[in-house]
Amino acid sequence: MNEQVLGQPVADATLHPLEQLAATNPDAEIWWDSSPLIFPSWREETLAKAPEGERASWQAQMTRFYDEDTIRTQGTMGFRGVTTNPPLSLQAIKLAPELWAKEILSIAQKNPGLDYEGVYWNMYLDLVRKGAEAIRPVWEKSGGRYGFLSGQVDPRFVRDGDKMLAQGLQIAAQGPNVMVKLPGSQEGYEMLEELTSLGISTNNTTSFTVAQYMRCMSAVTAGLYRAKAAGVDLSKWRSVITHMSARLGELSDWRTEAKARGIELSLSEIRDGEEAVLKRAYHYGKSVGHPSKMLQCSMRVEKDDRTGKTVSRHIQDFAGSDMVYTCPPGYIAQLMQVEGELDPFDPNAIDREPNKASIEKLLKLPSFRQAYEFDGMRPAEFAHFGSFKATETEFAAATRQTVDFVRMTLES
Repeated sequence: MNEQVLGQPVADATLHPLEQLAATNPDAEIWWDSSPLIFPSWREETLAKAPEGERASWQAQMTRFYDEDTIRTQGTMGFRGVTTNPPLSLQAIKLAPELWAKEILSIAQKNPGLDYEGVYWNMYLDLVRKGAEAIRPVWEKSGGRYGFLSGQVDPRFVRDGDKMLAQGLQIAAQGPNVMVKLPGSQEGYEMLEELTSLGISTNNTTSFTVAQYMRCMSAVTAGLYRAKAAGVDLSKWRSVITHMSARLGELSDWRTEAKARGIELSLSEIRDGEEAVLKRAYHYGKSVGHPSKMLQCSMRVEKDDRTGKTVSRHIQDFAGSDMVYTCPPGYIAQLMQVEGELDPFDPNAIDREPNKASIEKLLKLPSFRQAYEFDGMRPAEFAHFGSFKATETEFAAATRQTVDFVRMTLES
């Protein structure tokens, strides 16, 4: 039996669930949600825990996703892109603290006037640069279609447009295949337009709501109009709009508001709401032919409280779409562990209507209406949405921990 897996012919393969998902639409993309630098160590750690008889299959799956020799010699990999964020960057540093301690000392010695924050930022830019270089052959071989790495502006400055613009330009300068991640705040979208007008690829992060996605699409459209008017080369430009799936339902105020109103929400109903928000944005973008792709992250593997089955609805509900799915190491490993328990993917799932009874129930909640309605929020309100605030706090904390790592290294 020969299968076409992630664009590559594979004989007699046990397909990873993400490979099965990608097979439902040739334009679907699986991305790695961490630094490429940690993949080799994660691969070995995961293979060491493989069940009896599964090691060879798991190793083959991992090799199809990411293999350094294949990237270098052929310019291909199963992952079509890479995303990073502050917690994941901190994870990469913790996996090799001695390596990054040397990097920190080297930066400080070459730039004696830099304070701790300055050394941290130079180290982060180096992390972005090295990650982008690792997958650049994929970007070159595909003509700029694949092989991007996202680098994120400092989450402590989500409402400081000037700071984000300056950092975005620095991040973009780390390589031609670098995409700049900007937050879903009012100021973030203003800077997203500015970077787009310069032909810089962008990734809209900390975004959860249809109103945010609408604002992002308008910012991209305005930026492209300006870029074309200025004769900017857009042949290798890309834009993705991130939907932070489980973070929407789990970190928003849905449960709190439901409890205050005497409404009980099941996990399935929360997942129905997340599905409805993303499908509304996805289908709107398709209806107007918008060039940005929806990107889904923050997926879960869990037991369905309706059927008792093992599910990962954040991918199963969207099979057949051409969206991007960016997957952290832990999620990929979870799917490997339950690959025999998941139902086959329905290639028409993307066109399936979300549960109407759940949506009617959720529409009683103000924060769900904020997420679901096209005009649910004004841009000035984006940074006050519950999921945004919780994620911003987490990302800022990870950034502070990384700065503290720099401080301890220099002080010791």
